[in-house]
Amino acid sequence: MTPDKAPKPLGWTPRLLALDIDGTLLRWVADSGGVHGEVPARVREAIRRASAQGCHVVLSSGRSLHAMTPIADQLGLPADGDDPLWIVASNGAVVLRYPPVEVVYEETFDASAAVLALLREHPTAIIGVEERGVGYRVTRPFPPGELNGQTRVTPVEELIAEPVSRVIVRDPDSTPEEFAELARRLGLHGTDYVIGWTAWMDLAPRGISKASGLQHVAERIGVDPEDALAIGDGRNDLEMFAWAGRAVAMGQAIDEVKDAADHVTAPVELDGAAEEIERWFGRDG
Repeated sequence: MTPDKAPKPLGWTPRLLALDIDGTLLRWVADSGGVHGEVPARVREAIRRASAQGCHVVLSSGRSLHAMTPIADQLGLPADGDDPLWIVASNGAVVLRYPPVEVVYEETFDASAAVLALLREHPTAIIGVEERGVGYRVTRPFPPGELNGQTRVTPVEELIAEPVSRVIVRDPDSTPEEFAELARRLGLHGTDYVIGWTAWMDLAPRGISKASGLQHVAERIGVDPEDALAIGDGRNDLEMFAWAGRAVAMGQAIDEVKDAADHVTAPVELDGAAEEIERWFGRDG
């Protein structure tokens, strides 16, 4: 086991468990931007055990809300008699409770200037925006398996005509490094961005991240960030890692993400999220 960079004091136990989904709870499909759809049994049981012991489980993902509620259903959360689950969707732009879906907070922004600037520099990029509760409107189809829900091909002028909570920029023929350089070159004023595993960029309102969404939840439930455990594998987890009292990177994460974490657990293929959760909440058998 990798040693902790900053061990927690004796007796510390997480009161809030913030969980990324893709690459953390769900395993990546080899040579693909997609994931297998089922949460492994060991991971599922570890999360349920944490919840049963009083820890607030919060799903925290770049996914849109309609792609996160099925994961909550798989986990069997909330358990009978428990309050609805908290979910931080769209990299913090949407905070909701479930079931039923109750959007508590949503942040939107005018993405038109950023999108048009990106397309001038990179005209082959695909643009997608969320349609909350439905799916995505896209300028042309994304690679199979990369988006959840319905997709509708729509002219870019229509996509950016109104404020949105999140914009996806994608080019299967480009690289993450090229996208990072593109974002740095443009500056993207008034907009935050994060680069994914592939040539995938999420645009969000300035100051909005998983951390801001989790802070909203923490204030509502009366939990200090120091008592939060966050587990993730991507660049969009960096703010969440800085926010949480304990940050854990999955074993397959890139070095930038591992370096930002307090601990590196096993990769997703070896149920690394369960390994970390069991450290605090035990293991059956």
